[in-house]
Amino acid sequence: MELFKVTLGLIVIASLSATLSSANHGFNLGSGGHGGSGGWSFSLFPEFYLFSCPQANDIVMSVLERAIANEPRIAASLLRVHVHDCFVQGCDASILLDDSATVVSEKNSVPNKNSLRGFEVIDEIKAKLEEACLQTVSCADILALVARDSIVLSGGPYWEVPLGRRDSKTASLNASNTNIPPPNATLQNLVTSFNRQGLDEVDLVALSGGHTIGLARCVSFKQRLYNQNGDNQPDQTLDKGYYYYLKSVCPRSGGDNNTSPLDFASPAKFDNAYFKHILWGKGLLNSDEVLFTGSAGTTMQLVKIYAENEGLFFIQFAKSMVKMGNISPLTGFNGEVRKNCRRIN
Repeated sequence: MELFKVTLGLIVIASLSATLSSANHGFNLGSGGHGGSGGWSFSLFPEFYLFSCPQANDIVMSVLERAIANEPRIAASLLRVHVHDCFVQGCDASILLDDSATVVSEKNSVPNKNSLRGFEVIDEIKAKLEEACLQTVSCADILALVARDSIVLSGGPYWEVPLGRRDSKTASLNASNTNIPPPNATLQNLVTSFNRQGLDEVDLVALSGGHTIGLARCVSFKQRLYNQNGDNQPDQTLDKGYYYYLKSVCPRSGGDNNTSPLDFASPAKFDNAYFKHILWGKGLLNSDEVLFTGSAGTTMQLVKIYAENEGLFFIQFAKSMVKMGNISPLTGFNGEVRKNCRRIN
């Protein structure tokens, strides 16, 4: 076990270095990302706005500091928007588009409707960036920066965000319904869903650790309390005390919008308590607990390691966020930079 921990730690650190160094300043011939028309494919890199909008990072952080001070939960909500965006048709801000004559909004999908939140914070950031640097900073890059800064302001790790994404002119309600794993997903469902995005089991466990902040609605975990396997019985992997607490929050009938912290010990602090709770049978969602109980040695061992070593979790979380943020970006001359994140230009 000790050898496994050391080996995994070395792999994680080496892989992180390779990921960050690959965010270079050049460009290559290629497809230009999803939905592209071919031609130049530009790399993402952290200094993309160094000359065109050098104050971009400061503007994002200043708005977020106020928003999170007013409502700490908004940090988790904004992280979730970025994840739900990237899993649909790449990190292209398609999730921010409202319904229009040409767009069927992803906001109406099953995983997002009456659940996804924080759009007003994105609107405020975009408005301030437009005042400072007209039509320069993409909504897709705003989402990536907001996700990172939300983690930092919640006590989590900092990482350099590769930038240079452009915004999609389309959305996909169908892909939003299909590609985003549901809260009652099995471990195999989760692995398959992440693999489809080019993410592996290490990324799955690390990114799931984002649930160390935020809340979930009763409807997301009700099945575990009352009918886990279609037999009107609770999930037997639930800690009994935790089970009775959750029943008080989430009744068998009604109360679907009642909420419970994903990490009941420190719901506003980004730490590794989420993994400790999973070890104790106190993971809130089925998709949380199956990382340990789903009979896959890799995810089980990673849960144990991150529960014991917060620093290793932070390193891997940052690496996996960079990797996820690189899913099929629109770059170069593909897509556009929206003036308003809610509609195409």
